[in-house]
Amino acid sequence: MGNGGGDTMNGRRNSGGGPRGGGQPRKNSRGGSRPAGRGGSRQSPRSRGAGRTGAIRRDDEPRASKPKTLGGSQIEGRQAVRELLIAQRRKVQEIWISSELEGDEALDDIVGLARANRVPVAYVARRRLETAARSEAPQGVLARAAEVPEVDLARLISRREGRAPFLVAVDGVTDPGNLGAILRSCEGAGVDGVVVPRHRAVHITPTVAKAAAGAVEHVPVAVVPGLPAALARMKDQGIWIVGLDDAADRSLFELGDLAAEGICVVLGAEGAGLSRLVRERCDLICAIPMHGRVESLNVSAAAALAAYEVRRHR
Repeated sequence: MGNGGGDTMNGRRNSGGGPRGGGQPRKNSRGGSRPAGRGGSRQSPRSRGAGRTGAIRRDDEPRASKPKTLGGSQIEGRQAVRELLIAQRRKVQEIWISSELEGDEALDDIVGLARANRVPVAYVARRRLETAARSEAPQGVLARAAEVPEVDLARLISRREGRAPFLVAVDGVTDPGNLGAILRSCEGAGVDGVVVPRHRAVHITPTVAKAAAGAVEHVPVAVVPGLPAALARMKDQGIWIVGLDDAADRSLFELGDLAAEGICVVLGAEGAGLSRLVRERCDLICAIPMHGRVESLNVSAAAALAAYEVRRHR
């Protein structure tokens, strides 16, 4: 909603075959033939691997997969770095502090936390730090760490005894400042997780992490190939899908008891609002009443209002 930061919520919106048969000669490039193995007979993979542990891997054995991550290996800003150290969710390799801030009491807690966690602290020239920074105002502090891990959507939508899922999904938010602010509001309101599409959306960048003020360390984020399909999965689990759109007739503040059930609030972005397929997956569409002269709110402000309205009923 609105145009602060660019994101809005306007409603107008092999076959792998098995090994070749053993013992059969193979044609060489000149049309002749040569034996497949020594002595004229081709050894089977099983016989070649005899006596060597792990020499053969079955096609149906699981492969070790690299954990999925959201980015966020560089963290900037005092609050973001402080929460990184407090959360201990991921390994921190090093922290840079501008040399002109050495001995500054405002950074004592960061230095103390780093030492307690055995994280190296380096005091570097301000120009060097600002050259390495990727956000507008790193506040003289920068950290490098392992990337933020993704969580599976299945984990977010699973029901736990006495607790219905409370989720927020963003439909193509590409402004990093807005996503960071959304994550910060969601963490404050106790949202169980945020769902973002893999494409046409920003993930965790230094600007997102700084705007989130540490919320990226605490709010689980699931990245899905397509948001419409993810919303359909949620509906199958009995989660209500509520889209926000300025053109809706129903007010967000009329959710009532529905807000206390499993719910996912969906925010549109960047002028177009909710995409057609996402809108079709919603159980209902609500608007935030506007009593002034502007037509809409920034998407991060809308996210804060919606998250706390749902929390109020829970």
